[in-house]
Amino acid sequence: MYYRVTLEDKVRVPPHRLGEDLYKVVLNVLQEQLEGSIDKEIGIFIAVTKVLDVGEGDLIPGDGAVYYDVTFDALVLRLSLQEIIEGAVVETTSFGAFISLGPIDAMLHVSQISDDFINYDEKNGRLVCQESKRQIGVGDGVRARVVALSLNEREPRESKIGLTMRQAGLGTEAWLKEDFEKEQAEHGSA
Repeated sequence: MYYRVTLEDKVRVPPHRLGEDLYKVVLNVLQEQLEGSIDKEIGIFIAVTKVLDVGEGDLIPGDGAVYYDVTFDALVLRLSLQEIIEGAVVETTSFGAFISLGPIDAMLHVSQISDDFINYDEKNGRLVCQESKRQIGVGDGVRARVVALSLNEREPRESKIGLTMRQAGLGTEAWLKEDFEKEQAEHGSA
């Protein structure tokens, strides 16, 4: 789930940037340091959006920079086990699909796509269910559940997020539309 959070931190403004607009410099430093990073308590930083307050600066002998206590707003993604997420397929392989959740990709293993046996159509870059003939490929929107979550703060690219679509109400947008229309035909509209 995405959250807008208000945080406090200490920001080092380097000496060569001290003549510039302080709020712009602090925003720039925070964006460079935080965007794309992971904090297990806060979440995955998507964007630092606004600097709300800059306190008095502190000097440290031998360092020409000024350290400011700042309050700022940020947009973060916090994932939890069993959470339902929506994303887009960015890559398919013989072992599954990679789903973009925005700032990070998650893995949808072939064993978690469907109860059907899955074939990989390498030529077209699609995973095809053998019995139902349902397909999943790059660009498809999907709804899935988080079943594995291992976030790595030091190396965000090493984080592992596992997904499943093997439950009712999950799948590609096309599959969900097809299921809804089938249910409407069987039971009539409510």
